[in-house]
Amino acid sequence: MSKVVEFKHHHSTTPTIENRKVLPVPPKYSQVREREYLLPDEVNRIIKAAKNVGRHGHRDMTMVMMSYRHALRVSELVNLKWSQIDLNQGLIHVNRLKNGVASVHPLSGDEIRALRKLKRDYPDTQYIFITERKSPITTSTVRKMIKRAGDKAKLPFPIHHHMLRHSTGFALVNSQQDTRAIQHYMGHKNIQHTVRYTELAVGRFDNFWN
Repeated sequence: MSKVVEFKHHHSTTPTIENRKVLPVPPKYSQVREREYLLPDEVNRIIKAAKNVGRHGHRDMTMVMMSYRHALRVSELVNLKWSQIDLNQGLIHVNRLKNGVASVHPLSGDEIRALRKLKRDYPDTQYIFITERKSPITTSTVRKMIKRAGDKAKLPFPIHHHMLRHSTGFALVNSQQDTRAIQHYMGHKNIQHTVRYTELAVGRFDNFWN
């Protein structure tokens, strides 16, 4: 008499599409805002708003101003040290990330005054922008501050820190600075990264219909 062998089927433990967690796809920038740069007047509104938000208004205002004036990425900003600053000569040595080219920028009068005040408030620190506990400020804190300042400034769209860097390129191009000089100022290794700002130049199409 033949024996019937019964096979039991075990469910596979390999995850299927149905039981995987599907992460939401972040929206494209163009779906959130119409442009990725700010106008000079909008930057000034953010600087003023940052000064009046929270307990660290002077520090936050200085971070926005420095980010814009020197096209700083958020990581470049939080890593700024006093050893990069010469307040007597009014100079800042800018170290670039992403294989960027370092350069020395002049500091304007309002930047020097703002930095001197920070130096008086926290005289024995290595980093320029710090917390109450004298530790370096984090990129997350900067990003949250920028968002709050943008909301308080009542801009027509949400903003993020890197928009300040784009705004620098936009402003320099529209002040008719030399493209090669802008490249070195922003630390671009490839000039093609600089040329994209010239595509947004306000006067590019002047006299087309004259």
